[in-house]
Amino acid sequence: MKWNLRWAAAKQNIWRPSELLPRFAEYGFTPSLSKVSALWSGIPVTVRLDDLDKMCAALDCTVGDLMEADPVERIMPSAEQSQERAVGDSGPGSSGPRPVPRRGAGRPRSLPPN
Repeated sequence: MKWNLRWAAAKQNIWRPSELLPRFAEYGFTPSLSKVSALWSGIPVTVRLDDLDKMCAALDCTVGDLMEADPVERIMPSAEQSQERAVGDSGPGSSGPRPVPRRGAGRPRSLPPN
């Protein structure tokens, strides 16, 4: 996602996060200056939908103006990866290392705790 809060604010002639606080307060959105600065300077991990709605109202924009979806590249599996295999099978004709049971040299196994 591209977060375009600065661009939406610039369209309203707002150039600093501290200038957003009074505009947000008009619409009932009262975050701290540090929260607004974090929204201004980076991409938020989460934004509440009602807060997003209030930001859009304060900046006279749409959600599409604040956020743009970046296309995600689709990773196509190769023909070799797409074939199903049994667990431990490393490919056709390979005889990889097989697990060998450990010999305890005559020591009995300990019991699990009660």
